[in-house]
Amino acid sequence: MDTTCPVERCEACALQAGERLEVAADQLISRVMRRRADSLTVEHDRTVTTLQKDPTLSASRLKHSHKAASSRKENDLGTDTKTEMRIGSRRRSRLLNRIKKAALWILAVYFCIPFVIKLCPAIQAKLVFLNFVRVPYFIDLKSPQDQGLNHTWNFYLQPEETITIGAWHTVPAILWKEAQGKGHLWYEETLASGFPIILYFHGNAGTRGGDHRVQLYKVLSSLGYHVVALDYRGWGDSEGAPSERGMTTDAIYIYSWLRERCGKNSIYIWGHSLGTGVATNVVRQLCEKDTPPGALILESPFTNIREEAKSHPFSLIYRYLPGFDWFFLDPITESGIIFPNDENVQHITCPLLILHAEDDAVIPFHLGRKLYDIVTSSRSSRKVRFIPFHKDLGYRHKYIYKSPELSQILREFLGDPISHH
Repeated sequence: MDTTCPVERCEACALQAGERLEVAADQLISRVMRRRADSLTVEHDRTVTTLQKDPTLSASRLKHSHKAASSRKENDLGTDTKTEMRIGSRRRSRLLNRIKKAALWILAVYFCIPFVIKLCPAIQAKLVFLNFVRVPYFIDLKSPQDQGLNHTWNFYLQPEETITIGAWHTVPAILWKEAQGKGHLWYEETLASGFPIILYFHGNAGTRGGDHRVQLYKVLSSLGYHVVALDYRGWGDSEGAPSERGMTTDAIYIYSWLRERCGKNSIYIWGHSLGTGVATNVVRQLCEKDTPPGALILESPFTNIREEAKSHPFSLIYRYLPGFDWFFLDPITESGIIFPNDENVQHITCPLLILHAEDDAVIPFHLGRKLYDIVTSSRSSRKVRFIPFHKDLGYRHKYIYKSPELSQILREFLGDPISHH
C-alpha cells in the first residue's frame, strides 16, 4: 500500500511532466533543424545535378551575367565617347569658322591690292625701287672700313643744288698699304695712276654697303681695278627721292666727275639688276655724244621694266589675273619708270658683256638671253659676249662674284688691268 503523501505525489508528477515536455520540445526543434538542413542539401544537389546535366544552361547564365556587366561598361564608355565627340565637334566648328574668316580676309586683301595700286601709282614705284629697304641695317656708310674695305674712301657729290649723293672709291688692292691714312686728295690723284676704273651701279634695295656688293668690290680690286660705287638719290645716305630720271642724272654726273680726273684711264660701266637700266640709259647718252665708255658690263639684266615686273616672283599670284597690265604695269609707266634696256642696247656702240645665272629667280635667265638676241640681231660690229652660269653653280641673282672664272672672263674681255698700268 502506497504511503506517499498525495501532495508530494502531485509535485513529482508535475516535475516529471515538465521534464517530458522539455525533452519533447528539444526533440521537436532537432527534427525541424534536421529537416531544414536536409531540404537545403537536397536543393543544392538538385542544382548541381541540373548544371551537370545541362552545361549550356550554366554558360547561358554566365554569358547573361557577362553581357549585363559589359552592357553597363559600354553604357559608361558610350556616355564618355559622346561627350568627347561633342567637344571635338565644337572645336572643329570653331576652327572652321576661323579658317573661313581668314580666307575671306585674304580674298578681300587679294582683290583690294590691285585697285589700291591702280589708284596710288606711287606705291608701285616704291615696290620697283625698294629704296626704303636698307640692308644690312645699322651700317655706317661713312666708314667702309667696317665692311673690310680698309683701302676705300667715302665721299659725297652734288649733282643738283638740293641733292647730295654718297659714294665709295676702292683703290686696286696693290695700293692697299699706300692707302692707309690717306685722304680724299690722294684717292682722287690715284684715279689717274694708270689702273682702269669700274663705275658700279647697284640694283634696288639696300645700299652701296650691301654684302654681295662689297664682295664684288673686293674681287674687282684684287684684279687691279679702281671701283667707284654710288647710292642714287633716295638710297642710303643720299638725299632726295628716287626716280628713273634722277638715278640717270646722278650716274651721268659721277661718270663726268671721274672722266675729269682719270686722265687717259679707261672707265668701264658695270650695272647689276635694276642698275642695268641705269647703265644702259647712261651709256646710250654717252654713245650718242660720241663719248662712249671703255665697255659696258650687264650683270643679271632685263629687257624692260614691264617685262621684268611681269616675270618677277612677286607678281606670280596676279600674273594671270584679267587686267594685270592695266592694274600693275600701267601705273609703273605712268610713274615715269621705263628702263628700256632692249631699246637702249640698239644705240650702244661700245663693247658689251652680259653675265647671267640660269637659276636667277628675280630676273629670269630668259630675259638676259632675249636682250643678247636683240643686240646680236642689230647687225652691229661691236664686241658682244653673253656668259651664262649653269644653275648647278647656285649663283642665282647676286652671287656671280663667287665664280672662279670671273677674273679670266674680265681679262679676256677688258684686258689685263695690270698691263694697263
